[in-house]
Amino acid sequence: MPRFYVDTELHAGQTLALPAEVVRHVQVLRLAAGDALTLFNGDGGEHPATLLELGKRDALVTVDARLDVSRESPLTIGLAQAISSGDRMEFTLQKGVEMGVSVFQPIASARGVVKLSGERADKRVARWQEIVIAACEQCGRNTVPEVRPILTLPQWLADTPEADARLLLSPQGRGRLADLASAPRKLWLMAGPEGGFSDTEEQAAFDAGWAPLTLGPRVLRTETAALAAVAALQTVWGDYAGA
Repeated sequence: MPRFYVDTELHAGQTLALPAEVVRHVQVLRLAAGDALTLFNGDGGEHPATLLELGKRDALVTVDARLDVSRESPLTIGLAQAISSGDRMEFTLQKGVEMGVSVFQPIASARGVVKLSGERADKRVARWQEIVIAACEQCGRNTVPEVRPILTLPQWLADTPEADARLLLSPQGRGRLADLASAPRKLWLMAGPEGGFSDTEEQAAFDAGWAPLTLGPRVLRTETAALAAVAALQTVWGDYAGA
């Protein structure tokens, strides 16, 4: 069933005019009056709805019910990802949503190819949030992960949220998931850009309490490393473990 995000309150019995961007998607899917769809607004539930009318620029639906359906992992994973170039960052965000990441923190790092600030940074973060919402529509999540404003690495290390574990992906590291003393319920994972974090940056992270994590002897690309780590974390402690 088609799923669409709407940034508004939803309740059973409500008649709602869909926003323009959702109308375009409804038209592309060639939906017609009487067709069923699902709406969600990020509050953790989803709302079966019925398309009442579809015009060239507008669409009207009725909200049939609210279902408290959660597809969140029991393991809360935050991903601090150094900004990568091209479509690599967008790929990481999209697949991270599908794999259960709860919040994204973009990091400006020394070796990062993409340099963003001011209005350009704000627009890029807004675009990344749109990608996250679209991924939620596709994968069935009813809680929308936040893409936070870009921080430099020193800013991030100075104010990292509390977590049971903070893991820095490092090809030079020796740490393994099996080395953690207890199973975390909330953790942060940090991954570098194309060239990796510099030695100075890695040392600053270690000094701030981050533990090195390696994923084996092979060097992984930036768009692979974080996602491979998330998959491993979900397998050991998250919702893959019970699959």
